[in-house]
Amino acid sequence: MPDIRSDFDGQTVICTFEVTPGSAHDVLDLLTDAWDQVIRVQPGFISGAIHLNDAQTRIATYSQWRDRKDYQAMLRTDEMRARNRAIHSMCKSFEPVMYELQSVFDG
Repeated sequence: MPDIRSDFDGQTVICTFEVTPGSAHDVLDLLTDAWDQVIRVQPGFISGAIHLNDAQTRIATYSQWRDRKDYQAMLRTDEMRARNRAIHSMCKSFEPVMYELQSVFDG
């Protein structure tokens, strides 16, 4: 489970996928399989999560990596390149963005 702390100095990546309600669960299945079989076992992977909005038109993934280079290396593997082509073919758009943590608020 992601652990968001103010002392985290790794790489955070948030990806958004624009989908249709008819394709949302198919994309979720592909993403879940990719995370379970490939992403979570990559060097430098810390944690991640997959989210679906209530309209089933957007999927967001959140991942934490030891370093930006670890995330980039995962994307370059033959396995993820093939999986990403399949996932992207089912999406209207896809946007991965790397973030640096600025603040954490607890309730």
